[in-house]
Amino acid sequence: MTVIAPLAIAGWYLWERAADQYASTLGFSVRAEDQSPAISLLGGITDFSGSGSNDTDILYEYLHSQDLVQQMAAELDLGRIWSRPGHDWRASDSDPVFAYDAEGTIEDLVEYWQRMVRIRYDTGTQLIEVRVLAFDPQEAQSVATLLLQKSSELINTLSDIAQEDTIRSAREDLEMARERLRAARRDVTEFRNRNQLVDPETDVAAQAGLLGELQAQLATALIDADVLAKTTRSNDPRIAQASLRIETISRRIAAERSKLGMDGQGNPTLLSEVMGQYEALVVDRKFAEESYTSALAAFDLAQAEARRKSRYLAPYIQPTIAQSSRYPERGTLLIFGAIFLSLTWLVLAVTTYALKDRH
Repeated sequence: MTVIAPLAIAGWYLWERAADQYASTLGFSVRAEDQSPAISLLGGITDFSGSGSNDTDILYEYLHSQDLVQQMAAELDLGRIWSRPGHDWRASDSDPVFAYDAEGTIEDLVEYWQRMVRIRYDTGTQLIEVRVLAFDPQEAQSVATLLLQKSSELINTLSDIAQEDTIRSAREDLEMARERLRAARRDVTEFRNRNQLVDPETDVAAQAGLLGELQAQLATALIDADVLAKTTRSNDPRIAQASLRIETISRRIAAERSKLGMDGQGNPTLLSEVMGQYEALVVDRKFAEESYTSALAAFDLAQAEARRKSRYLAPYIQPTIAQSSRYPERGTLLIFGAIFLSLTWLVLAVTTYALKDRH
């Protein structure tokens, strides 16, 4: 009776009170699209390879997490779905053993989730297979479909994070190069405004040419004045005119030399200093432009690399819908119950006989 009575009660409950449960099965894996540049040049053939185990491990832990259960419960009301048969012992059609208590806490729901959602993870093939149980086949499929959607959203989030990590450093380098280029161009502009020079090299060349022409004219005027001094009387008005011309050209030459900082009066903006400052600024600007070009190319390459290694969830079994109830596995549960009761009775019997022998 120690074994038969409990076993009979268990059999009666399993076949008379336990509500039918329907299973929906789905399977998926985490994949990464990795297209090598050489292959893409030959025809754009894409090579699909499994991603690292980290993504799959994260997804496996996520499928057991309270966060997922809360999201699923908020969208599908899991408490209502899994408490459908009722949890009242007094009701003849309720199933208090296998049904969920709708008044339970989130911790109770997470614990019940482990019973109704069975997850099998093959670490060798990186495949995850999920079996979802519910008391209605459509509801079981709905839970499985939403679970697949949430899993895909997690992998998409992980992929976005990985892509952002890939291009973050390149973006920072690009911003630094862009700011350096702006600063270099700003320095050149400020130099031009400060010295009133658009292109110092062109302006200096033009002023140097003008100075050379004035010096040539001065030399001609001096020669003409010498010729007049020797060939005419001292009171010839042409001599005074030649002297005035020489004086005017000399003043103009002095003015032009002063503009070029060659007046020898300690002018701080000497020609060599002006040209040296400008050349240094031009070199800095050119280096900043080359750095910006390199940083922009690196940023574009990082974006292409991030897109090339995008992750996604690849379902190989879409959520199924059951046509018949296979759960709870009444025969299996009854057999395990019989084994457990038999072992319990055996232990009790051996213990009892051992105690009698001692007395």
